[in-house]
Amino acid sequence: MALTAETESRLYRSLRAAAGASAHLVALGFSIGVAVLARPGSSLFSWHPLLMALAFSFLMTEALLIFSPETSVLRSFSRKVKVRAHWVLQLLALVCALLGLGIITYNKHLNGKAHFVTWHGLTGLLTMLYAGGQCAGGVLLLYPKLMKNWTLAKLKLYHATSGLVGYLLGCASLMLGMCSLWFTTSVTSVSWYLAMLCPLLTSLVIMNQVSNAYLYRKRSQH
Repeated sequence: MALTAETESRLYRSLRAAAGASAHLVALGFSIGVAVLARPGSSLFSWHPLLMALAFSFLMTEALLIFSPETSVLRSFSRKVKVRAHWVLQLLALVCALLGLGIITYNKHLNGKAHFVTWHGLTGLLTMLYAGGQCAGGVLLLYPKLMKNWTLAKLKLYHATSGLVGYLLGCASLMLGMCSLWFTTSVTSVSWYLAMLCPLLTSLVIMNQVSNAYLYRKRSQH
């Protein structure tokens, strides 16, 4: 028997809700797993993976899921509250990432190692620069009058699209970090593949959320 349009819509929303809930759990679980593995405080380096996992797996994922109509933890709150929470989470993510970058840079200096010579290091640096620019660009949404020739709707669309690129860069940096000697000597076999799936899953959920927001905007224009 063919599904009705209403049933298909309900099924689609249910699947989106399940995927969003999974993204919440995966983002938190991955960060906890990295914390257990790194044992923060055991060495200077140990803070680097923890801070980067918090920044790009947990805080940034939560900052973007804030706007999910199905799985936002602030679903019943106004958009103004969601925007403020988004800003706070993104700033916390940026602070954690900056601390993580500073720690690994200083740790390499102490050990006489070269900086930014691996794909992980180069991608991480690019991600940091991009994240800083993205946060600065977000100011334009708070003060849209600074961009007189741009409508607020366009600014929101470009900010969301640009934010998705930054998020994907962050996930790519995490995945490259999981190819490092430190990670591969501690996490092997099936566990390594499961860890790699974590940023992939959250990326798919976030991409779906952004694409749906874009399609909704296109429909509202017609």
